[in-house]
Amino acid sequence: MSVIFFDIGGTLADPRVEPDGSLRLQPLPRVGAVLDALGEVREGIISDPGPGDGAAARVADALAEAFPGRFTDRALVHWGAKDGRGIFDRAVASTGGAPAGACVFVGEDARERAFAREAGMRTAPHPVFTTAAMEERPVFRARIALADGQGPPALTAAMDRTEAVPVRVVSPRLVVAMVTALGGEALQNAVFTVAVQGPLEDLAAAEKFAEDLLTRGEAVFEGEEPTSGTTHVVKREDDGRLTVRRLRFSR
Repeated sequence: MSVIFFDIGGTLADPRVEPDGSLRLQPLPRVGAVLDALGEVREGIISDPGPGDGAAARVADALAEAFPGRFTDRALVHWGAKDGRGIFDRAVASTGGAPAGACVFVGEDARERAFAREAGMRTAPHPVFTTAAMEERPVFRARIALADGQGPPALTAAMDRTEAVPVRVVSPRLVVAMVTALGGEALQNAVFTVAVQGPLEDLAAAEKFAEDLLTRGEAVFEGEEPTSGTTHVVKREDDGRLTVRRLRFSR
């Protein structure tokens, strides 16, 4: 049986520091319904509580308040930085025998999901896709076009009923989203135009390549002046994607 590990901030809830200094977690939309649908599936946490003595205890208390009766198996709760596969290996080992391939990490950060996959885990970019990850169904990035007479509220309502999550509003008539095949079909049946761009994790890997080039000073954004060390030009597309082209130098 699968064991599901969730990140907290940006995935399960938004953290908020109250005027008295206490921490409160506000559950994100649709999270409660996802957790209820998991039934008896074992659930754990892999999350960075931040620096300082008592940080983990502080977040644990806020987690218990926000999600009472959940995440009660302390062996499945792991606090620490997700900057390598180590914490994910420890999470798999804490399950008491579940193979890595039966464990799922749900988190919004693509780099962290990549580390989880190095440890052999399945991953999901949003709680809505937890079941898809358990069933090894991929998540895709897609462009959702609205026709005349269709407004954003109708699209939001349609997404909330299926495996689809908005990523970026490009215009009143175009939204970039994450969908499964099931979610894309449901949106098409609701008379929205769905153009699938490719598997989400493949696109995330390509964008990580672009970001790494920029970090190393080997690329500039389109329109910027190349330097002697520039080998690539990065363009941000209208839907937010980063694309890369290699410079061709004439001799």
